[in-house]
Amino acid sequence: MESAEEDDGAALAAAIAGVAALGAERARPQRLGGLTNRVYRLGGFCLRLPGRGTEDYIDRANEAVAAAEAARAGVGPEVIHADPASGVMVTRFIDGAVTMSPGNFRARPGAPARAGAAFRRLHESGAVFPFRFELFAMIDDYLGILATRDVALPAGYHDVVAEAEAVRAALAARPLPLAPCHCDPLCENLLDTGARMWIVDWEYSGMNDPMWDLGDLSVEAGFDAGQEDEMLHAYFGAAPLARDRGRMVIYKAMCDLLWTLWGLIQLANGNPAEDFRAYADARFARCKALMSGPDFARHLAAVAA
Repeated sequence: MESAEEDDGAALAAAIAGVAALGAERARPQRLGGLTNRVYRLGGFCLRLPGRGTEDYIDRANEAVAAAEAARAGVGPEVIHADPASGVMVTRFIDGAVTMSPGNFRARPGAPARAGAAFRRLHESGAVFPFRFELFAMIDDYLGILATRDVALPAGYHDVVAEAEAVRAALAARPLPLAPCHCDPLCENLLDTGARMWIVDWEYSGMNDPMWDLGDLSVEAGFDAGQEDEMLHAYFGAAPLARDRGRMVIYKAMCDLLWTLWGLIQLANGNPAEDFRAYADARFARCKALMSGPDFARHLAAVAA
């Protein structure tokens, strides 16, 4: 198969055979995006094969529940098949949707607002995800994985983790009710029809502080102040309070602190999708720059007040 020439063709063939009863057996597989997984369009379906090594840090049973709940909430595509044992998942393909990127968020009028509205719908859905997304526990877990691999942390990483104790204290001073969150809103995990924003790829989803999703999306999409305002206004239905904006900014730094380690795990796993050494170093540098900036202490104080 042409689209599988860089992948394990046997695994793809087996997965296609496994979903043949869905009517996808006559569709030619078309390779789509994916940093860690292999994703294909099969006619009206989307087939996801898990990436090698993802079993170290992804709970596929949690992902299957979250993807189904997101579909019920109206923010994710219909789940046709999900096998927690193999990680194979089949969802309905969303026709007419554009995969988002920082450029598309700038070029498509109203896209930040549609993203904000989609996350509000998810967070207010009442869904309960099995996993609890614990930022500092995940940092410890990822550090534990990396302790078994021959990959160096960026210089000063542990120092910044220690500095983040002030963040932990500020967040704990005014905890928000946990909400069902995506937790990994890469631009590529959002699909825009122009009327509605859909969210896909629920691997890291869990019950979390809802402002994580907004802060992480702002980082991934490279939002400027105007785009952040548009997203936050759509999410809250009004101008955000200082404590809400501050919480989003805090999570902009914290997501870079966490995903630095994720990038190093990809490097250790030999993932060829990107230069993950450069990815991790850039994320860590951005985290340090934000935390050392003149406004970060003000945002911390607004959250804790």
